[in-house]
Amino acid sequence: MLLPKVIGYYRSARNAPKHHGVAVQPVPAKAARALVILFAVALVFLVKTLPIFSPENIFLVTQSRLQASADVLFTRLAAMRPGGALTAQDTALRAKFVNLESRLLYLQFGPDVMSTCTFCGSDDPRTYLYYALPALAAPHLFNLVVIAAVTSPLVGGRSAATWRSYASLAAAALAVADAYLVCTYDHQANARAARFGDLDCFFWTARASRNLALAALDALLGWLLYLSSTNRAFAVPPSAADRVDRVARAVTATKSKLNAVGIIKNSATRDEGLRSRNTTYWGHESSLMQSVMEEREVVEAVNDALENRIDIRGITRDAETYAQGVVTPRGVPSASKSKGD
Repeated sequence: MLLPKVIGYYRSARNAPKHHGVAVQPVPAKAARALVILFAVALVFLVKTLPIFSPENIFLVTQSRLQASADVLFTRLAAMRPGGALTAQDTALRAKFVNLESRLLYLQFGPDVMSTCTFCGSDDPRTYLYYALPALAAPHLFNLVVIAAVTSPLVGGRSAATWRSYASLAAAALAVADAYLVCTYDHQANARAARFGDLDCFFWTARASRNLALAALDALLGWLLYLSSTNRAFAVPPSAADRVDRVARAVTATKSKLNAVGIIKNSATRDEGLRSRNTTYWGHESSLMQSVMEEREVVEAVNDALENRIDIRGITRDAETYAQGVVTPRGVPSASKSKGD
């Protein structure tokens, strides 16, 4: 039900510039600057989804079950470390992995929160949530600052400023949805997983989805900014004042050209040499056209057009109306009207 309406709205927005007489233009300099910033930020978010930039999942690298003992788990992990020594984060995680609840929270909040929070405990899972919220909100705040910058008139221009409120609301809604999913996630669902393949590594899945969503938001904003800045869609027609000012400038320019033509004609008429050349030219033109009109083929073509193709009466009537409209001052009745009256 909604898809046809969305398609119809997009088509009407795309065809709006044609209806308003707005011409498509190249990307303005400010809009191009904003597009470059959005592309760079979206690319950073996409790169962060790669596994090489993702925090390590010790259950994944050791291929261990959730119920494996801490000694077995970290012995396998130490064998994979350079020199066979655990890192400081590994040691902190080993101290936290005292029960199944802490491992379930590890899959929900990730290794950084589990290893660095000093006041958190598995007996109160909410403490991990409170500690994780700043890191959770950091990419959303960063992206919101970027959106506010690229949609400012100083950076992105006037076309970008029209999308500022929509993009800010979308970024805020994305942050709220992300926080809601993290808060309402049931970490106890992994307690029944007997194999590693059955585990739901929520932290890593949510992290990748978060970066993809932020990249998609920036890409969508860049696409809309491109369409609006080039007048390919969402073009705003000029206001009445702008149209009046444009017409006034055109009339002034035309008047200046007519004045220039009048000055040139007056100068040519006053100069004896130019006046004689003008008289010679029009005399030659008149004799040339008269000789052309006297040719047999031309005479036959003119007679055929007058008899079969051209409404002479209509043309004469239109010419008379146009001539009277030009030479008759306003408020003075024309000769034909006076005669008819």
